[in-house]
Amino acid sequence: MKEVSSVAAVNLGGNFHGSLFDMVINAGFVVQLVLLLLLLFSVVSWAIILMKYFSIRKIIRENSLFMSTYMKSTKLSEIFPETKKFRNSTLAEVFRAGYTELAKITKTLRGNPPVRESAETGGQVLEIAGIDNVERAMNRACGSETTKLEAALAFLATTGSASPFIGLFGTVWGIMDTFKGIGARGSATLAVVAPGISEALIATAAGLAAAIPAVIFYNYYLNRIKNMTLEMDHFASELLNIVERYYVKK
Repeated sequence: MKEVSSVAAVNLGGNFHGSLFDMVINAGFVVQLVLLLLLLFSVVSWAIILMKYFSIRKIIRENSLFMSTYMKSTKLSEIFPETKKFRNSTLAEVFRAGYTELAKITKTLRGNPPVRESAETGGQVLEIAGIDNVERAMNRACGSETTKLEAALAFLATTGSASPFIGLFGTVWGIMDTFKGIGARGSATLAVVAPGISEALIATAAGLAAAIPAVIFYNYYLNRIKNMTLEMDHFASELLNIVERYYVKK
């Protein structure tokens, strides 16, 4: 059956005139299975790429808006209610974690409602040891947000590394099938060999088509996430300095 389809794709002059679609349809079962798997990898990869693009763009926009609110405010208690407007902001989440822990410590130490500003407390609020809890809370928030940002990137890495080999497997299998047909026919002319090898090579091309975008965008998003993680770390350090300056009991 394979031999018939290969010969049908060749005219009497020995010129192969099958289209790409015809080659996929006429390919062997294993090659078609490989192509289907690579198509699935490619579709999922592009879905992740687009999802990450819109997600990161939204986070960057909300981070910018939050920092604008943060810089304009003079009291942490004024900023905390505003963070509810920035559900996608990583910086707002770090602030919420730090402020919430600060409020818990202050309430425990003084038995009063959540923390007030230094002008109201005279700066005599926390012991030095209390700052460690605030720092750990913000570090946990940074780690959690980084994990969220990196979600699904592992699939892009897997696609980028595995797809070429999956495609190569389909090519090798297709060539083996072609040579098997040649052995059965006892003929090895270019007109007979070319269609089968062309069909097999489609698997390699499909593997590269799935892998190249996955590798490019994986590295791109990984670099963006590293920069956003550094931004969170710097913000946490700055907020910690403010807490030490105005809230820690000397």
